[in-house]
Amino acid sequence: MCGIAGIYSLEGRRLPAPGIVDAMCQLIVHRGPDDQGTYSNDRAQIGMRRLSIIDLAGGHQPIHNEDRSVQVVFNGEIYNFRELRKELEALGHTFYTHTDTECIVHAYEEYGEACFAKFRGMFGIAILDLRQDKLVLARDRLGKKPLYYTTTRDGVLAFASELKCLFAVPGFESRVSNTATQDYFAMGYVPEPATIYENVFKLPPAHCMVVQGGKTSLRRYWTPVFEPKWDLDEATLTQRLIEKLEDAVKVRLVSDVPFGAFLSGGIDSSVVAVLMARNLSAPVKTFTIGFKEAAFNELPDARAVADHIGSEHHELIVEADAVTMLKDLVWYFDEPFGDSSSIPTYLVSKLAAGHVKMVLSGDGGDELFAGYERYRKYDRLERLRRRSLGLAGPLLRAAGALVPGHRGFRLGRVGQRLSQPFPDRYLSGVALNTSDDLAMLLKPEVGDMDPFARVRHHFDRPDIASEMERILAGDMATYLTDDIMVKVDRMTMATSIESRAPLLDHELIDFSARIPFEYKLRDQTGKYLLKQAAKQLLPASVMQKRKQGFAIPVAKWLRHDLKELMFDTLSDRSFRERGIFNEQGVRRCVDAHLAGTHDYSEQLWLLLTYEMWAKRFLQPAATKQVVFS
Repeated sequence: MCGIAGIYSLEGRRLPAPGIVDAMCQLIVHRGPDDQGTYSNDRAQIGMRRLSIIDLAGGHQPIHNEDRSVQVVFNGEIYNFRELRKELEALGHTFYTHTDTECIVHAYEEYGEACFAKFRGMFGIAILDLRQDKLVLARDRLGKKPLYYTTTRDGVLAFASELKCLFAVPGFESRVSNTATQDYFAMGYVPEPATIYENVFKLPPAHCMVVQGGKTSLRRYWTPVFEPKWDLDEATLTQRLIEKLEDAVKVRLVSDVPFGAFLSGGIDSSVVAVLMARNLSAPVKTFTIGFKEAAFNELPDARAVADHIGSEHHELIVEADAVTMLKDLVWYFDEPFGDSSSIPTYLVSKLAAGHVKMVLSGDGGDELFAGYERYRKYDRLERLRRRSLGLAGPLLRAAGALVPGHRGFRLGRVGQRLSQPFPDRYLSGVALNTSDDLAMLLKPEVGDMDPFARVRHHFDRPDIASEMERILAGDMATYLTDDIMVKVDRMTMATSIESRAPLLDHELIDFSARIPFEYKLRDQTGKYLLKQAAKQLLPASVMQKRKQGFAIPVAKWLRHDLKELMFDTLSDRSFRERGIFNEQGVRRCVDAHLAGTHDYSEQLWLLLTYEMWAKRFLQPAATKQVVFS
């Protein structure tokens, strides 16, 4: 696990200055505190920071081929590297290390850009092909590992694992995008391929970029296929799922350093932990955090699983004052990020970092197997729409206008959703703000106030017959990639540990996508087939656990412990002078939330995190201030 960075001259001219990549790498020491390596010539510089996980002594990057004409820097893990190595050695390739990185070098030599489809793992890769005068960038299928790029007016393409590295590139311009700002307030994140800055992009997941002859081209190398469905009975599907789950866990247990597991006590992380225990001779180290507020506390559930597998268990209670660290955590996100569960994710990562350098997590189960409450709500909404022959929308909107208070508001909102076309009908229930909300928070000149404009196309999959499964595919391409994967990568890397997600193994995804939807959501029970598999692995007490999610009590904390922080931030002169906020609308949100007449915690959290980001990154020389060593 590492961070990579580099620059490449698009027009064949000499680079403006030596040592640029060194400066870029110094901004991501947290991603790789163990080592730094660089390669440079007149037209290119590539570098990396390394967190040593495999081949601790021999894994110094960049890694090269036999004649040094191919140079590679790599962030991530290739889990099938041993099998690939045997295949490549049989084809005549000679290895000088025991790393997974060297498999990338020789696989590229052998298969060209088609090599990325052969890799089972997570990665951000940069390949410098000196013989063909070509740069190739690639990102893993789900976007577990980040990769950003931009071009300067001087004809230089710059890329890096984190946005902040680009500040070290001469000629880089950090102009904030109004469109991205609006999208952040709509969804809580900036959807790919955009970033918060104009002319700076995320390489989309499952894509590679080829830069050659002054031109760039993008190619997709993988798409999850949902059809045709498996024609198997429930018992057979369950057993095959258990086999796929166990295989996905086993391949992620290759490590030359101590490792453990994040454990919430929910189905996903519990299944991962129990399969780890089945495949290890020593006790698994497990890590859990909890809250004093019972509705958010999962410590008892996690303890039950830890006792069941006999793990070496570690716990931490989160207090409200932990949120004050948000001022520093924005450094690792680089752009506004509104998911408040980044706080517990950081804290459990910090807890684990005191004991291990790598962990397995349960991320991805909800998207693969329809586990979120939003899927059950949408299913009920669709049943209502079909049974009412489309009349429920207008009737509920009319009722909402007549019924006073919060109940009337809710009726009107449901009626509005029912009247929208797909996928807006779904997205309006999961977006953090509607167009009306955006108009309340932001000035009109910020954007078009269409909250779904940049994500709508991800839900338009004509190759998927089921509308519900189009939603699963869309969520994997948006919420999973741009929220969950970003949160986990940045918060684990902030504490210099690696996180691996077995449930997001692409072979498991390819299998799960073809499971009939009735085995995912059945009779308002999400993750039906996964739960059938889990029953064979976990005690009944765990199976009866109510789903809680990995959240913090934001609404309560903003009314009490964090009220002063919120006031100070949203009344600051710099906030008023941003020129993007509707101050009267913001004030209405604050007053209504504190009075308890409406829960505006999501809107206020978005405002709070945006302003903290702006103060950190929009001030002169902001990126020179490195914290949280």
